[in-house]
Amino acid sequence: MKTTGNLFVKLKDLKILLIDDDEWIRDSLSLFFAGEGCSLDAFETAEEGIEAIRKNTYDIILTDYRLPGMDGLKFFGRIQRWCPHAIKILITAYGNRELYALAHEVGVNDYIEKPFTTDSIEEVLSRLLQDKEEQGQ
Repeated sequence: MKTTGNLFVKLKDLKILLIDDDEWIRDSLSLFFAGEGCSLDAFETAEEGIEAIRKNTYDIILTDYRLPGMDGLKFFGRIQRWCPHAIKILITAYGNRELYALAHEVGVNDYIEKPFTTDSIEEVLSRLLQDKEEQGQ
């Protein structure tokens, strides 16, 4: 996908939250987004993510499904009222119809399957930002 230049221009004005217990994923995506001049806060647990949301407003929230303590679905359910307009993306290696149906119920906009590449993240973000623009949000 070659709309990435336009994508990162849009993302520079947005605040992104990442929650993943995999340190390599947190560090890699932090470096990737920072290299594009974008703001990304990365945390290991859903509980840390909730604390961050209490202090900041996020436009995009990416969360792994399997986390220590509270899982990604419970996290999204808990933050739904605080972040109704944020783009919500579930990252999972355990995707199935039931999980996706439950994710939709708690406000998840899309999914990224593990293992993933930065291209797959860019594709999902581009599509969701385009959808949001078309809806006038």
